Amino acid sequence: MAALAQSVLVTGSNRGIGLELVRQLAARPQAPQHIFATCREPDGLSGKALRELAAQHPSIKLVQLDTVSLPSIQRAVQAVQSHLKGQGLNLLINNAGVSSRATLQSVDSQEMLSAFTTNVIGPLQVTKEFLPLLEKAAKGQGKEGLSCSRAAIINVSTKVGSIGLCLGVLEAPMYPYRASKAAQNMMTRCMAAEPKDKGILCTAIHPGWVKTDMGTEKAPLTVENSVRGILTVLASLSQDTTSAFLDWEGNSVPW
Repeated sequence: MAALAQSVLVTGSNRGIGLELVRQLAARPQAPQHIFATCREPDGLSGKALRELAAQHPSIKLVQLDTVSLPSIQRAVQAVQSHLKGQGLNLLINNAGVSSRATLQSVDSQEMLSAFTTNVIGPLQVTKEFLPLLEKAAKGQGKEGLSCSRAAIINVSTKVGSIGLCLGVLEAPMYPYRASKAAQNMMTRCMAAEPKDKGILCTAIHPGWVKTDMGTEKAPLTVENSVRGILTVLASLSQDTTSAFLDWEGNSVPW
């Protein structure tokens, strides 16, 4: 099995899907040379599981990155550059996000702004700052077409942000979460169109309803199975699936 990518960066990697992505990437027979596991407080209590995992795999590099702080993102770019030693970054996975179950009656402007800051502006700023490293990877691979092994941006989305599906509105209004993820989906389409000619793929992935802190124990899908599926889908991406919205099994999701 060929490596999915030589270098991968995952935001929000201290728990849930992000932590499991790092875990499964590091355990692959052909693991990436560099797995940049980022979170807000890698040295804090919330980073304990990530530190323990990194101690077992030299490919994992812990990087402090707060996706809503531009100075933090810029420091993370410098840290990643120092490890890459002139090489580019192949795969950026924008996983960090926040949820909200606010209804029309309970929602307020601050909760809406907070969700948009984390779920839309965060991945936008991260992608913008890491774009030069992605472009360097796309140029340096000597490969044709689009793939995660060359250069790719993956935005972790959700089908409850699908306007086409508009699932379970009465059961789970989730105004800030759903609206911000719908906005993130539009951002994905724009990111897929703009850097495509430079050899960079961009796709949105719905990981399923997963048993995590965000998904709760009611969710039917384990994080292990979700991430196993996501990595299989990522390995299959090409110029035919850039700008797509796919689930963890590779099925298309309506925008």
